[in-house]
Amino acid sequence: MIGLPDGITACLFDLDGVLTGTAALHREAWKQTFDAFLRERDGSGFHPFTDADYARYVDGRPRLDGVRTFLASRGIELPEGGPDDEVTEHTVHGLGNRKNDLVLRIIAERGPNPYPGSRRYLEAARDAGLAIAVVTSSANAQAVLDAAEFTPFVQARIDGLVITRDGLRGKPAPDSFLAGTKALGVEPARAAVFEDALAGVAAGRAGNFGFVVGVNRANQAEALREHGADVVVDDLAELLGDDA
Repeated sequence: MIGLPDGITACLFDLDGVLTGTAALHREAWKQTFDAFLRERDGSGFHPFTDADYARYVDGRPRLDGVRTFLASRGIELPEGGPDDEVTEHTVHGLGNRKNDLVLRIIAERGPNPYPGSRRYLEAARDAGLAIAVVTSSANAQAVLDAAEFTPFVQARIDGLVITRDGLRGKPAPDSFLAGTKALGVEPARAAVFEDALAGVAAGRAGNFGFVVGVNRANQAEALREHGADVVVDDLAELLGDDA
């Protein structure tokens, strides 16, 4: 019993916040990055980056899209710059590079913190014969999967590197999840999406997937439903019912 409708043959899991506790580490790195930038820019008029900003403008999106979307919410425009920009440069790429350096340092210090309930659910999905893909905006997905010892469960990985390489639109567009079903060789209607981010849940709904599971890690259950989740759980182990 894995809590999915009949006919679902594949699972598409977001990584940060669904399988591992790294979403909180990403949020911390984003806050450090944006607060430092805003303090330098706005001085005494500084207004910090908040958890609400993270959920609305950053969570689930590719890194550079997160930079652009948040800055636009504050009426700020920066030059794009390039991938090799220094972390001190006030460009979209510079801020993105600063955030990435910070999150890599934080993950190295604290580890990926895999959720025990997610491990049990991965085991149950594998044992039920379901195909499994990880679909994430993170460019560091392989390192996190390896550290969490989740790699053996995963048959396909669509991550930030693939999104950039293939020119896919980031969440809330469904492109990355559709690429996941293509990699697994299944139709979207036969796949379930597992997401903790509002943008990710919206992507699952936009792609007409067979089932969308919202994972409530940030006290936003109602918002997850409003964005298209068919069911909302606090932990994936809840889906296992009597088998949990």
